[in-house]
Amino acid sequence: MILAGDIGATHSRLAGFTVESARLKPLVEETFASAAHASLEAIVRTFVAAHDLHVAHACFGIAGPVQHGRSAAINLAWAVDARQLARKLGLASVGLINDLEATAYGAVALAPEDMATLNAGSPEAEGNAAVIAAGTGLGEAGLYWDGRQHWPFASEGGHASFAPGSALQVELLQYLRQQFSHVSWERVLSGPGLYHIYTFLRDTQRGVEPAWLTEELGQGDAAAAISRIALAGTCDLCVQALDLFVALYGAEAGNLALKVMATGGVFVGGGIAPKILAKLKETTFMQAFWTKGRLQPVLEAIPVRVILNEHTALYGAARCAALRAAVL
Repeated sequence: MILAGDIGATHSRLAGFTVESARLKPLVEETFASAAHASLEAIVRTFVAAHDLHVAHACFGIAGPVQHGRSAAINLAWAVDARQLARKLGLASVGLINDLEATAYGAVALAPEDMATLNAGSPEAEGNAAVIAAGTGLGEAGLYWDGRQHWPFASEGGHASFAPGSALQVELLQYLRQQFSHVSWERVLSGPGLYHIYTFLRDTQRGVEPAWLTEELGQGDAAAAISRIALAGTCDLCVQALDLFVALYGAEAGNLALKVMATGGVFVGGGIAPKILAKLKETTFMQAFWTKGRLQPVLEAIPVRVILNEHTALYGAARCAALRAAVL
């Protein structure tokens, strides 16, 4: 029995897997509201007891940096200690990895139907790969190619400094610097980031916010409302915001591809991408991805795919546990 977890700021998903015929088989899965629990240990205790699981190996992907088996997640109220979890589960060790590292483990094992292609790239593409995922925050990871298989590694590239690529984006940076001492890529490429872009356009008089939209934005998830309204085309201000978001997403995906020389492909994950897939398939994303001066031909040859399977990080955490235990 393998216990796997995808631990995010909003939701924590746990699942039990077995390995049959060299394949992972999911047996049971449950989603918990992260903020409603005092710790990951509390969530694990509830899940294991409810399903009477006898765990042999475990691995958790968590949204934040992991060092020496510990993580104090950026957008979570509690820390996680792999040694303590191992002790509570009665295991020799527990894997604790960054959530994008978990996504990377899962991405390379996805079926074609679990992805949507934005750029086919070269039919001979191989080499390192990368994952970028905008959601509650912005995650990035790389996959080193050793000539036979990919080995995921974590990064905190989403917290690197935002670099504007146009006069409008320079204005956006100046606007955000009035609110934040450090403007990272996550400040513009995330759910909250989309709202920051929207308020920038609104506050700099690039559109008028109608009364009905003011009311809707105050009722719940503002970023989800902005993207939904933009896709419907019912508010120009929202359309502008999503267009700028997509351009920035493509630009940073291209930056990441260059930094890890991801000639084997770039995977676009996270909760936002599948919801705005129609917009990503337009020219804006890939044009921003490619526009890197003399290196444009290199980027044009890179396959770019959107991950559609929302269980990729969970499956990846299980795959990581199985590989480390040499049972897969």
